[in-house]
Amino acid sequence: MTVALSTPVTGGAQTGFTSPTYTVALDTSAPSARTKQYAVTAVGGTQTGVRTSTVGDPFTIGYTPPAVLRGPPSANPITGKYGQIPFNVHKLNSRKGVNFAANQVPVTNFINTDIGIGAGGESYDAANIRAMIALHIGALNQFSAGLGDSVVTGIP
Repeated sequence: MTVALSTPVTGGAQTGFTSPTYTVALDTSAPSARTKQYAVTAVGGTQTGVRTSTVGDPFTIGYTPPAVLRGPPSANPITGKYGQIPFNVHKLNSRKGVNFAANQVPVTNFINTDIGIGAGGESYDAANIRAMIALHIGALNQFSAGLGDSVVTGIP
């Protein structure tokens, strides 16, 4: 299964928003050739003041797989122990242009999530990798409004 978004994307709860949705389109101007990036082309629900993606004011989400997938090392033939386990790092990033003052060019803000999977773990213990990701996404959904409030107010 590939990483893909179906449109519209239902947004997490946020104070002041009602049923936020985001219509996305595949964006061929991703920062890396390996990145699959989507740009927000329309917003739905009540999100007063939210802008869609433009070149100078991006609203994107992207996924970048590891450059080279690495497998686990071989065990030491004498001790049976494994050396340092390499990690395959998958990256998710969101970018959004945000105004900081009147009559100024928006500054691109970002959220980066790196998912580091120890080589071999995807084969040996896939269920626990899936559980980790499910919890991460579920927690982000639950934390969505509180996280938005905390980032805006500075109160954790």
